[in-house]
Amino acid sequence: MSIAVALDGPAGAGKSSIAKRAAKALGYIYVDTGALYRTIGLAASRRNIEPVASAALDEMLASIRVDLTFNDKEEQIVLLDGEDVSGIIRTPEASMMASKISAVPSVRAYLLDLQRNMAKTHHVIMDGRDIGTVVLPDAQVKIFLTATPEARAERRYKELVEKGMDVNFEDVLQDVITRDYQDTHRDIAPLKQAEDSIVVDTTKLDFEQSVEKIISVIKENR
Repeated sequence: MSIAVALDGPAGAGKSSIAKRAAKALGYIYVDTGALYRTIGLAASRRNIEPVASAALDEMLASIRVDLTFNDKEEQIVLLDGEDVSGIIRTPEASMMASKISAVPSVRAYLLDLQRNMAKTHHVIMDGRDIGTVVLPDAQVKIFLTATPEARAERRYKELVEKGMDVNFEDVLQDVITRDYQDTHRDIAPLKQAEDSIVVDTTKLDFEQSVEKIISVIKENR
């Protein structure tokens, strides 16, 4: 029987990097659901389609293909109509687009089966905003990973600077706060802590400590 770990939390909490490392240590597959929404957002942006419910967006969903695959290091690769867009979707603009488009019911329905099928066939750590509440409500382990907005913004700021991007900390912090509001106030599947989830606050933890904590929680509860 496959084991599913649902890892939810706000933007910038480190879900992706922590989940990726924990999955590798445990021999699980890491599924970055946010990348799927970023990919849909990219497809819409390329076609100048607004990230809101519309006939144009539904027609686009019927015409595109989004796939998840893994390389020989078990790293997730996201394909849009056969094109590897794993790097293209990692920009602040793609992040905001993902937040908006993920609130569209038809987009969520489009990706739901793909996400659930992954959990049925592999031991997975799946991260997102509503994994424990909507996507995988029966997951064996549910974790809500969080940190203060300031801590999350600082981590994001350093990450962008290291990539050579010209960014301002206050702008990054405002983006985090705006994203939090959008994610918690949207009508469809808002960011919400599952009642049976375990809260892990990484505000005062470094990356390695955060990974160790997540691995410990999974081992104790799977």
